[in-house]
Amino acid sequence: MLQYQVQPLDRAFQALGDPARRAMVERLSVGPASVSDLARPLPMTLSAVVQHLKILEEAGLVKSAKVGRVRTCSLDIGAMDRVESWLAERKRFWSQQYDQLEAYLARTAPENSDP
Repeated sequence: MLQYQVQPLDRAFQALGDPARRAMVERLSVGPASVSDLARPLPMTLSAVVQHLKILEEAGLVKSAKVGRVRTCSLDIGAMDRVESWLAERKRFWSQQYDQLEAYLARTAPENSDP
């Protein structure tokens, strides 16, 4: 049986596949926030928010620190940079493919001749 190891990029995309986690990442892109602040706009329990944050932390997208009774979360910019870099490489590849297709179509298009 083929063994599949989950890579950091796989974890990041898997974590970002959930709308609640994407909302948390969106909020954290503005700056650090407490777990309570992240939970406030979401239609779920605080316990569910903590579980979502655990997934984001395991994916390397979010880090947290506890000071007293308050746990504050922030984005891990390094992980976000890896995701962005992967996406940029795919975009660059497909842009080149489309440019080559456009050049080919221009070379092979029949000429319009007006009678």
